[in-house]
Amino acid sequence: MIAKNSISKKIFANIIVVLFFTCSDLFAQGDLLVNPRRIVFDGSKRVYELNLANTGSDTARYNISFIQYRMTEDGSFQEITEPEEGQFFADKNLRFFPRSVTLAPNEAQIVKMQVVNYNNLKQGEYRSHAYFRAVPKPIALGSESVVSDSAGLSIQLVPIFGITIPVIIRVGENNTKSALSDLIIHKQDDTTMILEMKINRSGNMSTYGDLRAFHISPEGKETPVGGINGIAVYTPTPYRIFKLPIKLANDINFNSGRLKVEYLSQADTKQEKLAVLTIDL
Repeated sequence: MIAKNSISKKIFANIIVVLFFTCSDLFAQGDLLVNPRRIVFDGSKRVYELNLANTGSDTARYNISFIQYRMTEDGSFQEITEPEEGQFFADKNLRFFPRSVTLAPNEAQIVKMQVVNYNNLKQGEYRSHAYFRAVPKPIALGSESVVSDSAGLSIQLVPIFGITIPVIIRVGENNTKSALSDLIIHKQDDTTMILEMKINRSGNMSTYGDLRAFHISPEGKETPVGGINGIAVYTPTPYRIFKLPIKLANDINFNSGRLKVEYLSQADTKQEKLAVLTIDL
């Protein structure tokens, strides 16, 4: 049963608290909160529940559909209609309900997503992106944002907001390997430097994890200096170039010692090291 709640302030506050305590799984755009920020069906998992919440002061309606993306080498997404070689779309094997939600201020709703015909899928990874698209409200006469083109035609500008989250189906054994390479240090100014690196992926599925950077002094003291969560390399992209900003600290000498970068899994238990790269400074 799909739960739609005209939530009291107390219940809504509890939902927001839960979302913030699981912020690595939270995605927000405008006044819409979506949790989790990515869905992976693997093992025996066949059904997921997504929590949508309206934190704004106006009622909003969202249509839900699927969209297809390819990941480029810089980590950005390009919309496509046909899969690349080695890429498989998941939308034909996914069902969700409802397909549209209307949320009043401080209202939340659960959207259920289910895998269908799983046993008919060949081994590998299937990915599509769930798209939560805001439906524009009718604009009152006289309040439009209007511009004119070179021909003198009036054009009404209506901004449309939306959120996409990846939905992944995994079938069979995961033989994916990750590696870090080509680490370059760019000093921005006296307070910041950029670690540019390649996150390499090989195998039949995507990789997803957290980056952590450490300075190792000549005496062997290891100090965390930066990090970021939730970095993916999606199939079939073999690598992505990532730039990690590092704040320079007065008590750390980046002209000596070593620099270590770790790529860690996001497991619920102890994190696994997917890849490690260390360079001399």
